[in-house]
Amino acid sequence: MTTDATPTDTTTPETAGGYTPPLDASEAEAIDATRQWVETHIIADNLCPFAAREMARNSIQYAVVPGAGLERSLQALGDELLNLDANRDAETTLVIFKDGFRDFDTYLELLDYAEALLEMQGYEGIYQLASFHPEYVFEDTEEDDAANYTNRSPYPMLHLLRESSVEAAINAYAGDVGEVPGRNEELMRERGVELLVSRLKACAHAARQADKQD
Repeated sequence: MTTDATPTDTTTPETAGGYTPPLDASEAEAIDATRQWVETHIIADNLCPFAAREMARNSIQYAVVPGAGLERSLQALGDELLNLDANRDAETTLVIFKDGFRDFDTYLELLDYAEALLEMQGYEGIYQLASFHPEYVFEDTEEDDAANYTNRSPYPMLHLLRESSVEAAINAYAGDVGEVPGRNEELMRERGVELLVSRLKACAHAARQADKQD
């Protein structure tokens, strides 16, 4: 896999929804903002029926990748895969790209390479990737559709999950898992873009205040 010629992105374009991740955030702020987002958005609206359990078990890991280089980012992702291999108490890792991949198309390029990395390293069927980005847009939605906020996050990130744990959680789920995405999209539309943007901004603000107090 050759990555040296792939362009990187360090710009800070204003997102369609009115939220732009702060460029000067520290590693601690990026983690705090992401943790706040999981608690006040993902868990609060039950967008992932399994997230609350893992938060309560303290089995969610957070890893920040500094810089914006594609090759370095993929190396960091590989390190986190090895970390999950070695740490069976951790169920999942949110890999946060706080400095780069602000442009959604550039992020999608990273996602393609990340999927290829899992295949090349023999991790297919062991781990799977979920994708989140401040400018996330589903193929069948408009850019300003509130439904996109099911996958809009404080920073660009890749979510590593153990496939066996995902399958076990699906089997234990009382409802129809297939109905969750549609339910989430409708809930986001009920919440509205203004509220959802304010959530992202609140996560970043709370993280900054916490970092100052430390």
